[in-house]
Amino acid sequence: MHCNIISKDIEEISRNDIVQQTAFWASVKHRQGLDPVAFNYDVESELLYPGSDKRSHVEGDILVLIKYIDDVHCIATIPYGPVSEPVFENQGPFLEELSEVLRLKLPAGCILIRYDLPWENQWSADEDYYDENGIWKGPPAFNSQEFRVNFNTHNWNLVKSRSDNLPSNTIFLDLKKGDDDLLRNMKPKTRYNIRLSSRRGVRVHSYGMEMLDTWYELYTETAIRNGVTLHGKEYFQSVLSSYHETHTPGVEIRLLMAEHEGEYLAAMFLVISNKRASYLYGASSSRKRNLMATYAIQWEAMRIAMAEGCTAYDLFGVAPNPNPSHPMHGLYRFKSGFGGEMYHRMGCWDYPLDELQYQAFQAQEVTGQSYHVH
Repeated sequence: MHCNIISKDIEEISRNDIVQQTAFWASVKHRQGLDPVAFNYDVESELLYPGSDKRSHVEGDILVLIKYIDDVHCIATIPYGPVSEPVFENQGPFLEELSEVLRLKLPAGCILIRYDLPWENQWSADEDYYDENGIWKGPPAFNSQEFRVNFNTHNWNLVKSRSDNLPSNTIFLDLKKGDDDLLRNMKPKTRYNIRLSSRRGVRVHSYGMEMLDTWYELYTETAIRNGVTLHGKEYFQSVLSSYHETHTPGVEIRLLMAEHEGEYLAAMFLVISNKRASYLYGASSSRKRNLMATYAIQWEAMRIAMAEGCTAYDLFGVAPNPNPSHPMHGLYRFKSGFGGEMYHRMGCWDYPLDELQYQAFQAQEVTGQSYHVH
């Protein structure tokens, strides 16, 4: 056996840069109706990095979220985990080995394990998947992805999910550069808008639960304007409540609000986990857009992150390329203006544990209908 896992207390999850793999996130998701469980895994290094010393091991923690469909059946999701990233050709064998040992620790009625992988997309490192202008065209068809990832596995059981839960494309900024270099690497229009916002009197401050109602008004306006799913207020309350009650080491939450003459124009949740800061949720008003409050709030978030010792800033979700027909093209234009490096993740991969129920689950995901256990 290359991999062993043991259950552990959620509060004992080691601090890391991925907030979705922390005790804080477990608390958030528990408040939102999921059952979190945590494990420690111990893997022979050879399983992740061929050619390494067979006597050496890699250890890590993994947060698993259990969602019950009925009284018996459930699915297990692993948000941005596991953190340990094998070489490309060993990603499938590692996930297979981990899944088979996890199977024994999960409820008997678990239909599948869904990994929302934080690892670099294998095809983003392949020049054949870029056009003549250096723009990434995206990975190949699902069956081609599955063939490569399952190569060298025993069961050929890994399936590319038809959708991703968390963003699979993002932009990372290197905060080690400092203020001057960050500004210098931004697009001129972005740099200009940050300075314009400051000159025109937009100010950004950090708040907590006391500004939840104001946040939600801005968020509702934004969701309706952009035609996106509207979460209830309790969704964001769970984030702030979990932060104040769990006190997870290395995790910090700031609700930032950009204000001009007593009017709140933009807001965002800044999440810090260990050395990484993330722009988790954002909202803006349709009023006074000429004051560029959204640029002011991002710049202040970066400055706060640097002051807290962060080395990376995750803009958390963009279109994979500058294609104007993509529904996230507006976010791409806005976020890419801050500079940084595009990063493509592997996205969601499933390891079915009950093939019949998994097929029914897949069908409901495609049609959007309710899932019924057969």
